[in-house]
Amino acid sequence: LFLQSTPATSIPTVQVQGQQINLQPPSYTAASQHAEQMKKPGQNFMCLWQSCKKWFQTPSQVFYHAATEHGGKDVYPGQCLWEGCEPFQRQRFSFITHLQDKHCSRDALLAGLKQDELGQAGSQKLSNK
Repeated sequence: LFLQSTPATSIPTVQVQGQQINLQPPSYTAASQHAEQMKKPGQNFMCLWQSCKKWFQTPSQVFYHAATEHGGKDVYPGQCLWEGCEPFQRQRFSFITHLQDKHCSRDALLAGLKQDELGQAGSQKLSNK
């Protein structure tokens, strides 16, 4: 048995009788099945598309995720479903530009998170009465 060490970004592999076998960490597969990912250290940017709520480390990771997972040609619903956005009909390419300009800049993501926290805090106060 031969263990091969690899950088953290790739999946470690083990060689068994000349065959490469991927060792995918179980935490990765479990996290992707939950609608709301747990926030890990260093992840300060959240995708605020409808009920996605996945955390990322950089605004560009949020943009890539949203453009592919929510704006991909087989999944894009024809309008932006980002929290607080007007649901205008948009062509997909127009939507990708809109996403980058309006929702996935660092400032927009941080402002969106503040709104999200305020909204949650407000609804918690109401439910305690």
